[in-house]
Amino acid sequence: MSEIPLHTFGRSRKSRAGYTQLHNGEPGDEEDGNMRAGVRAAATSASVSRKGKRRERYADDPEEEATLLGDASHEEGAFRHDEPQEPRRESSSQRSILSRKGKSSDKSRTIPFRPPEKLQSKYPPNVVRNQKYNVFTFLPLVFYEQFKFFFNLYFLLVALSQFIPALKIGFIITYVAPLAFVLTVTMGKEAYDDYKRNLRDREANSQKYLVLDPTEYSASTPEGIPHTRSVPSSALRVGDLVLLEKNQRVPADLVLLRTSDSSGTCFIRTDQLDGETDWKLRVAVPACQKLSNDRELLTLDAEIYADAPIKDIHTFIGTFTINSPPPLLEDDVPMVPVPTVEPLTAENMLWANTVLAAGSAIGFVIYTGSETRAVMNTSHPETKVGLLDLEINRLAKILCAVTFALSFVLVALNGFRGPWYIYVFRFLILFSSIIPISLRVNLDMGKTVYAHQIMTDSEIPDTIVRTSTLPEELGRIEYLLSDKTGTLTQNEMEMKKLHMGTVSYGYDSMDEVAHQLAMAFGSSSDQGHGRQNSLQTGVQLATRGRRDMSSRVHDVVLSLALCHNVTPVYNDDGTVTYQASSPDEVAIVKWTESVGLRLTFRDRTRIELQTPTGARINFEVLDIFPFTSESKRMGIIVRDSQSGEITFLQKGADVVMAKIVQRNDWLEEECANMAREGLRTLVMARRRLSEQAYAHFKEQHHQASIKLEGRNEAMASVVADLLERDLELLGLTGVEDKLQDEVKSTLELLRNAGIKIWMLTGDKIETATCIAISTKLVARNQYIHQVAKLKTSDQARDQLEFLQNKLDCCLVIDGESLQLCLNLFKNEFIEIATKLSAVVACRCSPTQKADVARLIRKHTRKRVCCIGDGGNDVSMIQAADVGVGIVGKEGKQASLAADFSVTQFSHLTKLLLWHGRNSYRRSAKLAQFVIHRGLIISVMQAVFSSIFYFAPIALYQGWLMVGYATAYTMAPVFSLVLDRDVNEDLALLYPELYKELTKGRVLSYKTFFMWLMISVYQGAAIMIMSLVLFETEFLNIVSISFTALILNELIMVALEITTWHVYMVLSEIVTLFIYAVSMAFLPEYFDLSFVVSTRFAWKVAVIVAISAFPLYIIKLIRSRVAPAASSKLL
Repeated sequence: MSEIPLHTFGRSRKSRAGYTQLHNGEPGDEEDGNMRAGVRAAATSASVSRKGKRRERYADDPEEEATLLGDASHEEGAFRHDEPQEPRRESSSQRSILSRKGKSSDKSRTIPFRPPEKLQSKYPPNVVRNQKYNVFTFLPLVFYEQFKFFFNLYFLLVALSQFIPALKIGFIITYVAPLAFVLTVTMGKEAYDDYKRNLRDREANSQKYLVLDPTEYSASTPEGIPHTRSVPSSALRVGDLVLLEKNQRVPADLVLLRTSDSSGTCFIRTDQLDGETDWKLRVAVPACQKLSNDRELLTLDAEIYADAPIKDIHTFIGTFTINSPPPLLEDDVPMVPVPTVEPLTAENMLWANTVLAAGSAIGFVIYTGSETRAVMNTSHPETKVGLLDLEINRLAKILCAVTFALSFVLVALNGFRGPWYIYVFRFLILFSSIIPISLRVNLDMGKTVYAHQIMTDSEIPDTIVRTSTLPEELGRIEYLLSDKTGTLTQNEMEMKKLHMGTVSYGYDSMDEVAHQLAMAFGSSSDQGHGRQNSLQTGVQLATRGRRDMSSRVHDVVLSLALCHNVTPVYNDDGTVTYQASSPDEVAIVKWTESVGLRLTFRDRTRIELQTPTGARINFEVLDIFPFTSESKRMGIIVRDSQSGEITFLQKGADVVMAKIVQRNDWLEEECANMAREGLRTLVMARRRLSEQAYAHFKEQHHQASIKLEGRNEAMASVVADLLERDLELLGLTGVEDKLQDEVKSTLELLRNAGIKIWMLTGDKIETATCIAISTKLVARNQYIHQVAKLKTSDQARDQLEFLQNKLDCCLVIDGESLQLCLNLFKNEFIEIATKLSAVVACRCSPTQKADVARLIRKHTRKRVCCIGDGGNDVSMIQAADVGVGIVGKEGKQASLAADFSVTQFSHLTKLLLWHGRNSYRRSAKLAQFVIHRGLIISVMQAVFSSIFYFAPIALYQGWLMVGYATAYTMAPVFSLVLDRDVNEDLALLYPELYKELTKGRVLSYKTFFMWLMISVYQGAAIMIMSLVLFETEFLNIVSISFTALILNELIMVALEITTWHVYMVLSEIVTLFIYAVSMAFLPEYFDLSFVVSTRFAWKVAVIVAISAFPLYIIKLIRSRVAPAASSKLL
C-alpha cells in the first residue's frame, strides 16, 4: 500500500478554556513515503508542539510541568542517532514518571502493553452510573428534598404537636393523614424512577466485549488469531485490548491500534457525543497497523502516554512508543531507531459512547468510567422544582406569620392570663388550617390531571410526561434553546441546484443534466474519428453548441464525483452505503449517481467510477487536502489512469473560493440567491497540471512537510502559491438540509408568544447560518452578525460594543469565541445576548450548551426551555427549567433524560401555548382558592374566640373539620382544574395571550392580598351575622354559620369559573346533596327540627347574601371596566 499524506491547512489553536475549534479534518496521519525521515520529523515536531501546549496547560503547577516537559524533551532526544545513550534515558524517565505519578495530583498516564494489576487498579472502574440514590441515601435525601420546603416542615411540626396532650385539638388523623399521603406518593415516584435508571445502568454495564487475552496461548490455535475472552463492559480496565465489531458501542475511551481495513482507517458514528450524524474517520496507529496479524500486539514491547482527561472531544495529546522492535530473525538488525515515538491525536481515538460504523477494530483502553469524555460531558441531574411551587412556598411563609401574629394578638388582648404560652400554641394549631395541607394534595392531583391531558391529546401523539411536577412551567417559558441537527432539521441532505454561470439546473430539471452527461460520455468514445473531417457541415455546427454544453456538464459532474472523501461500502444484501464525514458530500455523490456517474470503489490511492454507458474509469489519488474549519475548502489531486492527465480539483465555501477562482461576474450573486433559499453552497473549481508542474509542487511540498518550525503554515502556503491560483470555475452546487415538518410556522408562533429563541449546535458556522435563514429564525432582511475565532479580550470587547448598539440583529457565534466571552465578560455578554431577537451558537460542546442554559436562567431569572434529540443535548436538557426531548434518529437518550418527550418539534406549540398555559392558569386559581378556603374558616374562629373571652376553644370540631376539608368542598374546588378562559383554536391563533402569562400576574402578591381581604370580609360577615341572628342555643350558631360557610364556598367556586364543564355542575350539585344528607347523621352538631324550619332557611339566606353578593357586584363592574385580555377575543 502506498501511503498518501493527509495535509491540513492551519493548526488547531487551543482557546483559553481548553475547548478547541472543532474540525472535520484533524491534524493529519503522519505516514510518509520516506518512512524514517517522516516519523522522525513528525515525532520531533509533535513533541515540540506538545511541549508548548503542555506549558500553557500546566503553567499553574510547576511540579507537573517539570514532570511532563522532562518526558517530552527525552522523547525528542530519542531521535538523535549520534547519541546511543538516549533511548535508555527516555524509557527510564517514563518509568520514573510512573513511580512519581502516585505522589502528584497529575492524572496523565503512561501505560505499558500488558500493564501490571497494581497499575490498572489505580484508575476508576468502567461503570456507567446514572442513579440518584442508593439504599442508604434514599430516605435521608428524599426527606431532605421534601422538608426543605417550609410548607411541609410546618405540617410536620403541627402533626407532631398533636402528640402533646395539652395541645391536642380534634382528631390526630386529620393532621397526619394528608402529610403521610403526600410523602408516600412522592417517595414511591422517586423510588420507581430510580429503579428504572438502575435497570438502564445494569443493561449498559453488562454488555459483553471481547478482550485479547495474552495468557491463554496454545500452539493449536490458527496462526495470527489471538485468544479472546468475553467480559462485561464494567470489568474493562485501563490497558486492556478490546476487539470491536461493526455496530458495537465503544465501551471506554480507546486508542485505535488496528482496523480490519488494510488502510488502517475506520468510520465511527458520534451522534451520541456531539449530535452530528455524519460519520467521522479515525486512523489506526501506523506502527500497529503494519504488524502482520493481531496476535503480534500481545508480544509488542510498547507503551502509550496520554494527557490527563479533559472534556474536549476534539483534542487529545499522547504518544505511542515502541521500546524494542518486534522479534525478527536471529541475525536480523532492526532497521528503525529504537525506541520509536509516534504522536497520537484525536484522530487516533475512539471515544466512549460512539459506535463503530463498519468493519472491526482493536483498541487500547486509556480512560475508563468517570474519566471518559462522554461522562465528563454529562452533568448530574438535579431535582427540578416548578416556579409555582416556590411562589406558593413563599406565600405559606406569609400565612405562617399571619397565623402567629393572630394567635399572639388574641392572647395579648386577654392580658396574658394563665399559662398563656400554651394558649399561643393552641391558637396556632386552631389556625393551622390557614395553611392547608390539602393544598399540596390538590396541586399534586392537578398536575396528574394535566399530565394525563397532555399524554392523551390526539394532536400530539406519543408525547410522554416524564416529570409530572412541571406542567405549569410550560406556561411561563421565555427562552427556548434548541439543538439544530435532528431537532429543527431532519438531517437528510439533498442536492437541489447546480449553477454553471450561463445555465442553472433546478431540482426538476436534473434529467436534462443526465441527458447531457450521457451525450458527453457517449460522444467521448467516438471523438477520435469525428475530428478528422476538415469540412464541417451545418448539422455539425448546430450540434457544436450543445456539445460545448454537455462537455461543461461532464466536467462539473466528473469533478463533483471525484473531489470528496466518500467511501462506498457494500452491504450483505448488495446495497451500497456511502460513508463520509460530511452528509453534504454524501448528498452530492448520491446526486452524481442519480445523473449517471456512480462511485464504485474508493481507497486512499484510487477512485473508480462507472459512466452512464456502463464503462469503468479509474483515477489515481495523488494528494488529498482535507476540509478544516480554518481553510473551509477541500482539495484533491488525481491522475486519469487512461490519459495520464493530472488535475487539481477543489471545492469549498464561496467566501474563500471567490478569491481563488478566475474572475467572473456571477458567483457572488448566485451564492447570495441560494443562501436566501437556505441552501448550503459549495463552489467547484479545477486546474489542470502538467507533469513538471506537479513534480515541482511535490518537491516544494515535501520540503515544507519536513520543517520543524511552522510546518503547517509552510505546507499551506506552498499549496496556495502553486495550486490555488486562477482555478477554472466549473459550477456552484446548492444542497438542502430538509427541515422538520412545520418548523417555520412553529418558530413564528413561538416568537409571537414572546419567546426568545436560541439555536445551539455542534455544526459549522455556515451550515448553522443557512438553517437560521431557512427556518425563518432570522427575519427576511435582518442583519446577521457573525463572531468567530476571537482570541483577545480587546476583540471580544469590540464585538460586544458593536452588538450593544445593534440589538435588532441576529448573532452567530462559534464555541471558541463564546467561551472567551463567557470567561472574560460573562455578565456583559449575557445581558446583551438576552436582548437580541435571535442567537445562534455553533461548534458548541455539550457542556457549553448546558452552561449557556444555566447562565440565562441565573441572569434573567426567567424560565428556560431546552429541546434536543441527541446524547449531546442531555446536559442542556437537564440544566434547563423544562427539558424537552425529541425521539429522533439519534436514539432515545435525550427523550429519556427530558421532562417531556415529543416526537417532533412542531408539537411544542400545542404543548406550550395550550397545555402549558392552561396548567399554569388552573393551578394558580386552584392554589388561591384552597388558601381562601382555609383563611375564611380561621377568620371565623378568630371572631368567635375574641367574642367568647379569648378562649382557645374550637368553633367546629371533629367531623365538621374533616368534612370541610374533604367531602363538603373538595370536589367543586378541584373541578377548577378543568376551567379554561379561551378555546384551543383561539389560544393557538393569538399566541400573544401566552405572553400575558409570562409576567406572572395570575398568582402574585397582589392577587394573594386580594384573596386575603375577601377571606377576612367573608369570614367576619358570616360569623358576625350568625351572632346577630343568634338563637338561644350555642348548637344553632354552629349549624347556621357552618351551612352559610358551605353555601358561600359553593357560590364562590361558581363565580370563579369562566367556562362551565359538565363535571363542574355535577360536583356542585352532588356536594350540596352530600351536605344535606350528612346533617341527618350528625345530630351532635345539627338539631334536625331547627334545620328544617323556615327560620333556619331565611337566616342562612341573609348571611350568604351579605357575604357573597357584594363580591358578585365587584366582579361584574371589573369585567366591564378592566376586562381580561382573553375576554376581548370571545
